[in-house]
Amino acid sequence: MIRKIKKNLIKLTQSLDRRLYKNKEFVIISNNCWGAEIYKTLGVPYNTPFVGLFIFGPDYLRLLENIDYYLDLKLNFKQESKWLEGSIQYPIGVLDDIEIHFMHYKDESEAKSKWDRRLARMNKVTDKNKYFFKICDRDLTDANIISKFHNLSLKNKISFGITESNDKNHIQIKENENNQNVPDGVKLYRYSFKYIDVLEWVNSGRITNNIYSKIKSVANII
Repeated sequence: MIRKIKKNLIKLTQSLDRRLYKNKEFVIISNNCWGAEIYKTLGVPYNTPFVGLFIFGPDYLRLLENIDYYLDLKLNFKQESKWLEGSIQYPIGVLDDIEIHFMHYKDESEAKSKWDRRLARMNKVTDKNKYFFKICDRDLTDANIISKFHNLSLKNKISFGITESNDKNHIQIKENENNQNVPDGVKLYRYSFKYIDVLEWVNSGRITNNIYSKIKSVANII
């Protein structure tokens, strides 16, 4: 019964969200799958290639420090990761010295095809005010990397972690994996509504919380 109520509540809030949030042309750049969930909620195309993948913290920071350079490069692939030992069962993309772990793709061809198509779509969004950047404390992302992330000259930045930060755009959350870091991107997205109205952030750039967001958090709790 409770599961059915939550399912109906999710459908209702998603329908309302698609009416409320008019900023359809936005770009989410995220270190994991968190950003893709926003597009799914609003039912709009992915205006970003950062979907179905994750990037280790040091690489992600380096990419953002020189994002125009890296995203202008042709995507190549490698068989072994500098961050993980052993055989990897998914494609590992390479942009110069940056690894992109396409964990939800079956092969290099699929990963490259979707990366190129979505990157082309992203490049059509020329208004940098419509770009939103997210990081969280997973995959070797420590407090130092999060601090450097917030010092980047990029607009609309937000971070999530299980510890506090002095930056006003950092969200400390209670939910965690073994007291080490936040949950994976999909779970983190669902928990985010307890702390911030995610869609209002994408719509206006404001980091706020409200009753409507909390209602959505109740529906999305796993």
